[in-house]
Amino acid sequence: MGQQPAEIEERARLKLQCNIERKGRIGRVVIGMILDLAGAVFLILALTTRESVYLFPGIGLTIGGLFMILEGAIGWCAIRAMGFKTKY
Repeated sequence: MGQQPAEIEERARLKLQCNIERKGRIGRVVIGMILDLAGAVFLILALTTRESVYLFPGIGLTIGGLFMILEGAIGWCAIRAMGFKTKY
């Protein structure tokens, strides 16, 4: 039959275990902040110039930056979770 809610929750928790060290966490947060800043610049350009060409890069950079900050905050790397090796 199907899995029980407790089993599903346990499997989800195990997948988000800390898999990066302190250096990697700090690096991800810093790079995420830089991406968010770049995304903000693009979004401001999109609003002030009314050019949609800046909108999608701004949204993409902002989402990517927020994801990297999340990875650094919880100590989990999506690339490592897929089985690839990273330096930190």
